[in-house]
Amino acid sequence: MIGIGIIGFGTVGVGAFKILKENESLIRQRTGLDLKVLKIADIDLKRKREVHVDPTILTDDPMEVIDNDEIDIVVELIGGIEPAYDYICSALKKGKWVVTANKALLAEKGVEVFELAREMSCEIGFEASVCGGIPVIRAIRDGLVGNRITYILGILNGTSNYILSKMSEEGVSFEDALREARNCGFAERDPSLDVDGVDAAHKLAILILLAFHYPIPFRDIIVRGIRSIEPMDIRFGQEFGYRIKLLALAKLIDSQIEARVEPVMLPNDHPLSSVGGVYNAVFVVGDRTGPNLYYGKGAGADPTGSAVVSDIIDMASRMGGGKRVLKIPTLSGEINGIKSGDESVAPFYMRFIAEDRPGVLSKISGILADHNISIAAVIQKGRKEGGSVPIVMLTHEAREGPLKMAKKEIDGLPFIKGETLYLRIEQGNL
Repeated sequence: MIGIGIIGFGTVGVGAFKILKENESLIRQRTGLDLKVLKIADIDLKRKREVHVDPTILTDDPMEVIDNDEIDIVVELIGGIEPAYDYICSALKKGKWVVTANKALLAEKGVEVFELAREMSCEIGFEASVCGGIPVIRAIRDGLVGNRITYILGILNGTSNYILSKMSEEGVSFEDALREARNCGFAERDPSLDVDGVDAAHKLAILILLAFHYPIPFRDIIVRGIRSIEPMDIRFGQEFGYRIKLLALAKLIDSQIEARVEPVMLPNDHPLSSVGGVYNAVFVVGDRTGPNLYYGKGAGADPTGSAVVSDIIDMASRMGGGKRVLKIPTLSGEINGIKSGDESVAPFYMRFIAEDRPGVLSKISGILADHNISIAAVIQKGRKEGGSVPIVMLTHEAREGPLKMAKKEIDGLPFIKGETLYLRIEQGNL
């Protein structure tokens, strides 16, 4: 028997427990493993849940899980940095293997946790920390282990993807799409972690550590959210043949990693462009396999609970017979740091709101030319004497640093109303 203890019995904890309980015979038939949940710790033991639990295994003290000698695997599902970090470290020091869905902790403290696990000859399972039920962690760690990964592009946050999908399909504003996301239970009361790109950046940091074996501090990832996207940007993008997606991107360029999370113009024919609603997808390019796409539900009790159970079964199978094969990420000496965002090169979408009067377009074009930015296409909609109109430009490839300088100069012009929006155009590495 493999003893399991769960710390945190919310949505994901209940989902994992239900799978272990309801599919117990199926799991035993397929794996030969006898898995038993011996203890569950949660701060709220009175809350009604969708599954029956023997009250004798419930506790409000997480240390009853960690100190239990019969428990081999501790599952941490409380989220946040503290006290989750202390619980995980305590479990590792007790020689227990750990499964976690805690993306924020791994993004901020992953290197320390992995070093402690290696020191204690223990394992960390974290499939559920990125994209819920999509087995992208295992795909990168095991399936692509013989590849040098050069490129990752992902829709890693279902809430933002739902909002942008609604804006694209129904022409509604960001505020209206967010309101509907809340009503459907897809967005929190405070959606900042989702719509400002923080959640996706945490997940990207984990993928980078796995794919490139290099720890990027969360603060070094360029992060921009979707609050500034207007319905007009969705429409202009469609006219040019693009869809706007909040994308997490990591590229290996000349032994440096470029890492960013931001709304991006993506060509309509790219596989990620058709990923709608709350679904997640990750596009990974290996030097031997070429492009790979992983798609599915990125959150929820069943998908994320399934990923937790997958880690438990994988660990339990490697505990048998006294042979423990560890899968702890090791750091690479081949990476020379993080590529500066200002040095990044891409085509860009730029949207200005300007007074409708002669000479405006030539003045904007002149400032861009002064910063070595050439224009590929222009759209100017409507004529409003004395009013303001949108001017949209697509640039040829340009460095982001000079583009930001040009934007700042243009925004200071007296006939420009409000702040200019710019979005990278990502060709998708097909």
